[in-house]
Amino acid sequence: MDTLNKDTLKELGDIIQKNEDAWQGYKKAAEHVESRALMRYFSRKAEERNAFNANLRNTIRGYHKDFDTDGSILGTVHRGWMDLKSLFSSNNEEAMLEESIRGDKAALEEYDDVLEEALPIDVRDLLLSQRARISQDIRQNTRLEDLED
Repeated sequence: MDTLNKDTLKELGDIIQKNEDAWQGYKKAAEHVESRALMRYFSRKAEERNAFNANLRNTIRGYHKDFDTDGSILGTVHRGWMDLKSLFSSNNEEAMLEESIRGDKAALEEYDDVLEEALPIDVRDLLLSQRARISQDIRQNTRLEDLED
């Protein structure tokens, strides 16, 4: 397959938006935790999600030069990765880990949806790689959360 259809582009845009939400959420989490280890972890995750988007945008532009890299292709999207106001007012590290798990599970659903589409091999491989990393993050966040108990 040498192209991406309009519906698939929208789904890829949704993934970009989820990763944008995760990037912002992880950045905020890093700013609000007391644990240096969690701060480094959340900072690393923020950088990773930012890189996910850069790689995905570059790959999509290889098929659609006019792909809107600012994400406005999505229109108005409900940004639900983290309810930052209430979550960070409590500075509850366990709640931040729980929310990152919830956000990552939602991201996996977005990846699964688009992976059902007919995709160019390089797009599929990139999505599978990113999806595997997010799945690994869920497992790691769950272990970190268990340590907090």
